[in-house]
Amino acid sequence: MPDNCLFCRILKKEIPSKAVYEDDSVYAFEDINPQAPVHVLIIPKKHIATLNDIKQNDPVLAAIFEVAKKIAKDRGVADSGYRAVFNVNRDAGMAVAHLHLHLLGGRAMTWPPG
Repeated sequence: MPDNCLFCRILKKEIPSKAVYEDDSVYAFEDINPQAPVHVLIIPKKHIATLNDIKQNDPVLAAIFEVAKKIAKDRGVADSGYRAVFNVNRDAGMAVAHLHLHLLGGRAMTWPPG
């Protein structure tokens, strides 16, 4: 894990976070600047900089999406609707270079998003 990665430091418990879910490969926590009533970040425990860096057949994506479905159900937004977003690199709004899925719900979303 890179020492300067914010999310790696969260995983090492050097920086506090409000945990939502954790298993051997994935960690999920509340976004500190929520953009919706439900705004959870879901990250792999291994450092992967962006979606562009995922290796073919890496099971981490399936794990992240399974956790997203579980959290959406647990938070009561699975049926009403939610958004699952990966930002990739700076122009897309990626502020931390560690793969993370934004799970947003609890309000009507607008389109286009940005």
